[in-house]
Order: sequence, then C-alpha cells, then structure tokens
Amino acid sequence: MSARPIAFDDYVRHDATALAAGVRNGDFTPQELVETAIARAEAVNPKINAVATALYDQGRAAAREPLTGAFAGTPFVMKDLNQGLAGVRLTNGSVAFKDNVCPTDSESVRRYRAAGLVFIATSTTPEFGLTFTTESALFGKTRNPWALDRIAGGSSGGAAALTAAGVVPMAHATDGGGSIRIPASACGLFGLKVSRGRTPVGMGRTEGWSGLGVSHAVTRSVRDSAALLDASHGPESGSRYVAPPPLGTFLSALDRPPRKLKIAMQTRTWADAALHPECEAATLAAAKLCRDLGHEVEEARPDIDFEALQRALIVTLSAHTAATVGAREAQLGRPLGEDELELVTRLMSKNGAKALALDLITADNARMTAANVMGAFFEDYDLILSPTLGLPPVELGVVSLDVDPRTNAEVFSQVSPFASVYNQTGQPAMSVPLHWSSDGLPIGVMFAARLGEEGLLLSLAAQLEQANPWFHRRPALI
Repeated sequence: MSARPIAFDDYVRHDATALAAGVRNGDFTPQELVETAIARAEAVNPKINAVATALYDQGRAAAREPLTGAFAGTPFVMKDLNQGLAGVRLTNGSVAFKDNVCPTDSESVRRYRAAGLVFIATSTTPEFGLTFTTESALFGKTRNPWALDRIAGGSSGGAAALTAAGVVPMAHATDGGGSIRIPASACGLFGLKVSRGRTPVGMGRTEGWSGLGVSHAVTRSVRDSAALLDASHGPESGSRYVAPPPLGTFLSALDRPPRKLKIAMQTRTWADAALHPECEAATLAAAKLCRDLGHEVEEARPDIDFEALQRALIVTLSAHTAATVGAREAQLGRPLGEDELELVTRLMSKNGAKALALDLITADNARMTAANVMGAFFEDYDLILSPTLGLPPVELGVVSLDVDPRTNAEVFSQVSPFASVYNQTGQPAMSVPLHWSSDGLPIGVMFAARLGEEGLLLSLAAQLEQANPWFHRRPALI
C-alpha cells in the first residue's frame, strides 16, 4: 500500500531539521514526506517551472530503504549544474547537454545521501549558470513564487523557487558570482555562500571557474543551512586547498551569540552608484536592527579596484565557457550548432577562445590584489553589510542569455553590483531575508566575513532570525 501525503500546512511549517526529527520520533515516515513533496511539486511546477528532471519514482524507492543521518527521510533537490546523480541526466541548463547522463554520483551527492536526504528532482538553471535569472532555451522561464512575472534569480533560481514554493525545505545550490545569494534574495530565503575550498564543487574537478564557484544550499531556516554544511563540508579527493577548519560544528555556532561586532555598511555600489530606494531601505533597516542588537555599524568599504575585478570576471567566465563548449564538442565528435547554445553563451565562448594565458594571469593577479585589500580592511571590521541585489527582482526576459548583451549590459550591472566580489576574494557571504518591498517582493541583505568565518555569519544570522523572523512568511502561491 502506497503512502499518502501529509497535510501540506503541516509539512510546510517544518524546516528540514524538524522534518527529520519527526521521522525519528515516528510523527512522519520518509514515504509520507516524499509523497507530500511530489504532490506539491506537481501542483506548483506548472506555475513556476523549476523542475529540470523529475525523480519521483527514484525518490519513492529511496524513501522505502533504511535511512540514517541528520536529515533522514527529508525530500531534497539537486541543482542541474556540474554536480549530478548516477544515471540521471545532467544538462547544465543547455540544449547542448540535453541528453547528457551523469555516470556516477558527485561527491556532494554522496555526502547528501549519507545525511539521509531523498532526491525527488533536479532544479533548473540557466545555461552553464551564466546569468542572474533562471531562463533557458532548454527549460524556459523559471518564475518567482512571490510574483510570477519576476525572476527567481540565478543561477540557482530553480532551487530557490522550489524551496520558496514549499516543495522542499531546502535545496542544493551553487555560487560562482552570486548564484546562491541572488536567488535567495529574490525568493525570500536564507542563502550562504561558503568560503573557497569549504565544500566539493563538481564532477572530476576540485574548483569551479578558477576558484570562483562554491557549492551549498538555499534554505528557509538558518539552522538547516548550518546542519547541512556540517554534513557536507570538508576536502574531497584531490583537493588542492581547504578552507580553514570551523570552531566546533557550524550548528553549534547558532548557540553562540556573536560578540559585539564592528560592521561596515555599504550604501553605494562598488562602482559608486546609488542604491535603489528599496534596497537602500533594506540595508538601513538591517543596520538599525544590528545596532539594536548591540553591534556597531558605520559607513565604510574597502578601496578595491572594481573595474579590474569586472575585467577579471569576464575573461575568466569566457575562458571557462569556451573550455566547456570545446569539451562538449570533443565528446560529441562534432561542432555545436547555433541552435544548441544561446546568444550570450556563443559570444562568451568565442571571446574566451581568444583569451591568452597572460589574460588569465592578469585576472588572477587582480583577484589576489583585491583579497589583500579585503584582508587589510577586515583587520578593522568584522563584517561588511550591503544589499544582496541592486534592484528588487526584475521582470523575466530582461537579463536572459538570449538578449543581446549590448542592450541589457546596464541592467545586468544594476541587478547584481555587489555579490561577485566575494567570489573573487574567496570570502563567505550570506543573504538574509529581512525586508520586503512595498509591493511585497523579497529584498535580501548581504553580510560578508573573513575567509573561513562561516560560523560568525551563522551566529549573526541566528540572532537576526530570532529578532526579525521570516520563516512564517510565504508567497501567495502557497
């Protein structure tokens, strides 16, 4: 006899930690939770379009097996980019990879399975994770559960949309230029970008995008993010560097209120542009909350060469795009057709193929210079506070990969003027859902810390979550 879903209102009022506790206590069975998640996905995915590959039968079968670990029996989704599940297609959001099947579990998947998570789907992503919105020629537009005409963010927009819509309490996500924090901000979730070298990043490699990319999750609660990081962090075979070890567990950091922190507040972009009024209001409100909690906040920011970092980002992403395209063509034994790559991807690949070794060394030098400046700045400050995004979630179709980059370059730079800096310096940063706009759109605020100090970020996040709770907030869709 097949299991029945539990009541959705009962399911969605629990985070992953509480669902797993319910399984251990006998309140739920893994089969009941998986059926609830599948039913929810079938109900909302036609509206939000966030499922890349449904794994419902596999999830049901896994839920019937003995499960152990911190999240035993909890439904989960894996982002359809670079990290895969054995025997499941791994498309990277691209028509060029639409029939690609992952031969083995990635290291992150192995660790998630050991934690007892049950995979019910993979989530949508833009082609190769190259933009701030989850729209692709392969899957179409992924929509924000808070406003179906707006972006869910990218490149982990499918993960964020499924989490915000109540399909799963948390979802795997990656971040090479803001791709955890941007969708977390757009969808009203907590999103932690971990330090470089903290977690496994892919199949057959130990760093993504020359060290820019990291892997973790978007979550509805802070404790889920911490507990999942406890289950998944640490070096993998072949790692060339590892993030500094944490002080105790990441989950235990939530029980340690942060000391009085000195926080630098940034109310202009790195390019010295003014903030959107809603984003400025979110930042100032977060600053006030931090002061009310006993922290010191003042206007300050490190003097980094942002233009040099932007050039470094473009050449690095272009070169890696060219390498990905070249490797796929070699695998297929033929050139990719124009209908197999999107406009911006094709242009990036062509430009990346022209990059010289000297260009990549110059890019790496720019990142090292910025990291040195950041290191000196963090001798005087504990954290940097800014908006996560430069604008509230924009309309779909504005920054997708099929729009001529010359026409959307200005909007592109306005959407995310803050996030990628911390990918380039390797530091951890988090988006915290503390503000909603006057028309009901989530506006996240970002805190960045020294390399290796996820524990400090999580400690502050728990304090903020208690002072200004957000878990109860749900989009009208749910």
